[in-house]
Amino acid sequence: MAKKKSSFAEMLSDRFTDVWKLLSDTSSFLSRTPEFHLYEKQLRSWRALLQTQNNPDTAQKIRKEITDLRKALRFQGYDLSLSTQILTVDRFRNDASLQDGFKRVVIFLTNSGILWLSGDENHITLAEYLEARIRNHLADDHIRILGKHYLWYRRRGNELVLSGSDTETKEDFEHLKAMANANSLFLLGQLKNLK
Repeated sequence: MAKKKSSFAEMLSDRFTDVWKLLSDTSSFLSRTPEFHLYEKQLRSWRALLQTQNNPDTAQKIRKEITDLRKALRFQGYDLSLSTQILTVDRFRNDASLQDGFKRVVIFLTNSGILWLSGDENHITLAEYLEARIRNHLADDHIRILGKHYLWYRRRGNELVLSGSDTETKEDFEHLKAMANANSLFLLGQLKNLK
């Protein structure tokens, strides 16, 4: 993942969050990454220490270690605020899904990440707008489109639901499902501002 600076607010929040909640959130986040096996033993050790040595000094020491780990993860580019987010890649839907609160979005997989555009226009028109935007504004970045998805989406609390549209091919939709299963945090991070 691309490196990004951690925000002061996130680090401040880590400092004042209950140590058990901090451990739980960190465990939940890491369990959804490919690197979980690298941290699993340490997470268990912290949990055992908190259970057996119920004192402020142990809690403070563990809080500092968890906070340092979270800081390192943020430095590696992880967005720990996604720990409670859920990505559901659902079934195919049609225009009637507008009545259920779904909106249209086109998602382009590129060599530099994911670009997306949502709106009221049909999926083909949205895709044309996004392609034009790439050509006109991002041409210097040499962005190559590796795949396109024509989807419906809806936010339900902490869940992002993606559904295939009539324009989406079954093969492309299966590819998207596989991506979501392999690394849902990547997709959630790339689509974080999709409201």
